[in-house]
Amino acid sequence: MQSGISASQELHTAFNTLVSSETQRGLLCTISKESLTPLTVLSPATSSFADDLSLLAPHLQPNVALYIILRRYPSSESAPFVAVTYVPDSAPVRQKMLFASTRLTLVRELGIERFRETIFATTKEELTPQGFVKHDKHVTLEAPLTEEEQTLGDVKRKEAEEGRGMNERRSHVSSGVSMPITDEALQALRGLVGEGGSDLVQLKINIATETMELASSTSTPISSLSSTISSSEPRYSFYRYSHTYNGVSSSPILFIYTCPSGSKIKERMLYAASSRSAIQVAEAEAGLKVEKKIEASSPDEISEESIDSDLHPKVEVKKAFERPKRPGRK
Repeated sequence: MQSGISASQELHTAFNTLVSSETQRGLLCTISKESLTPLTVLSPATSSFADDLSLLAPHLQPNVALYIILRRYPSSESAPFVAVTYVPDSAPVRQKMLFASTRLTLVRELGIERFRETIFATTKEELTPQGFVKHDKHVTLEAPLTEEEQTLGDVKRKEAEEGRGMNERRSHVSSGVSMPITDEALQALRGLVGEGGSDLVQLKINIATETMELASSTSTPISSLSSTISSSEPRYSFYRYSHTYNGVSSSPILFIYTCPSGSKIKERMLYAASSRSAIQVAEAEAGLKVEKKIEASSPDEISEESIDSDLHPKVEVKKAFERPKRPGRK
């Protein structure tokens, strides 16, 4: 779900100035004419990150999305910046999707090694000193990881995968929003290979840490599938559908993405942008082969009949043309 938008030369120049200038606290960016462009420099910077957040407040509107690059850590560190995607709930839907699908392009093109983490925010309050304190507590409580593992989005994930014995595995997808997946979730997905054991694995996204986690792993008959999948929260469900059709037995793996209408805007955006990542990590790291992708607003829309019709569409047999009989002949 990448947008195809790239960083302009003006943005590269502005960011290089931010990197080299201790008097600048941050840089605001937007999407204009199909490219990432700079808007405003946040300056002058003081020695207090919390105090300097007041420079940001006048630029946060309730219906306009922004990219915000902030110098949060000392310049002597390898990754002193954080990248914030600010997408308020009242922003236009097209703008929301465009900013969500381009957020990783921003850090990739400016240099992922310069960013400690990426943050997704929907309210002004999240970008206040109190909001950052709350964010840090969430990260600490939900995912007590190393400094590099706390890097969200796509920052340093490729390095993190290379044999460091971490508690989380990183996905190597190049499209969509790539997220880390926990070992527990990965092991559950691997359990779907072959017969026996669980046949339904549900994954959820931890919004605070932007991590794919295991929601449940169960043995579920097709008749109970719709009632087993969560009807209150979005889910990525991988289901091994063992069945016989026209005398032929098979066990295809189905990927079912459900997003109930009551889901929060932030949940909708993250799940929609990361669904491809979920499939690719399941195939690349868990050894699954997804035969069919199904998307539904509610689990109630999923039934044995609907799945069978997707897997085994009826082929219309065209009747051969018959020459009309001559008059008087039977």
